[in-house]
Amino acid sequence: MPHSRVFSFTDPDSYQEGIRASQTQILTLGRGTFQAELAHIDLGRLWMQWGFDDLPRIARTTLEPGRTIITFLADAEQAAMQIGGRDMAEDNFVAYGRGSTNISRTEGPSKWCAMSFAHADLAAAGEAIAGREITGPLETYFARPPTEHLARLRTLHAQTVALARTAPERLAAPAVGRALEQELTHAMISALSDAAERRWLPGQHARIVNRFQEFLEAKADEPVYIAEICAAIGASERTLRTCCQEVLGVGPVRFLWLRRMYLARQDLLHADASTTTVTQIATMHGFWELGRFSVEYRALFGEPPSTSLRQMVPEGKPTNLPFLHS
Repeated sequence: MPHSRVFSFTDPDSYQEGIRASQTQILTLGRGTFQAELAHIDLGRLWMQWGFDDLPRIARTTLEPGRTIITFLADAEQAAMQIGGRDMAEDNFVAYGRGSTNISRTEGPSKWCAMSFAHADLAAAGEAIAGREITGPLETYFARPPTEHLARLRTLHAQTVALARTAPERLAAPAVGRALEQELTHAMISALSDAAERRWLPGQHARIVNRFQEFLEAKADEPVYIAEICAAIGASERTLRTCCQEVLGVGPVRFLWLRRMYLARQDLLHADASTTTVTQIATMHGFWELGRFSVEYRALFGEPPSTSLRQMVPEGKPTNLPFLHS
């Protein structure tokens, strides 16, 4: 039976955990109150998602290998989203490689749509509609289908999400769900089969950033610095700076500083304030100017480090720690 759920979020942790068929870590780049929404819609074989988040952010996402997933912008008028340092504009979609890891970046509020099939279901739908099997790609690519195909897909997706948000009981009616699934499947297969242009990802710069991220994952519990990173991944500091600026929107020094701040925050939130001090944790993560650390911490997280230390978050609860584990 078709079913749907709509969620609202005020922190990136819960939002990133709610994104289906993936493991996602989000780093917000703008200050302000975070607001996000997600819609999950199941129409049988077809899974759909719709998401909105209101702050500039970087997301590193590892996709579930058992499904073929495509995404596209929900609003043709919104600013481009970048995948692997390349713009996903209003006239294209992204087909993700099986189990691939991809880095996306936004510069402001963004709305995105996703659809996915199990590989066998996609192949069968391709055979029935396009006269040939359509298989999930091994690597991620951008595709530009005929304008009318993507417009139809975007309209149908928006209508389905609107039902999920305003009339979920109507969407749950079996006849309505079957009709929507048939139309959406036809639109998705048409877009995949008739795309005239494909650009494969990741490019060389994105590959270097992936090596950078993998090194950070291997050092998840300790601060790391530029010299040792460059030696480990085989790239000069200048090259790494160019790649990070293109793909992440920030240089490696800024990103490592953010990472150290988030590592410190994780330890503060989980520490026992009766036996641990802010000074001990700040020093452990390489911050020796304690007054400056407190000022910058408050500007980034909206509270002084002493307040975080007193929260005593239980182990296992997420603390918005981006890119530190897969």
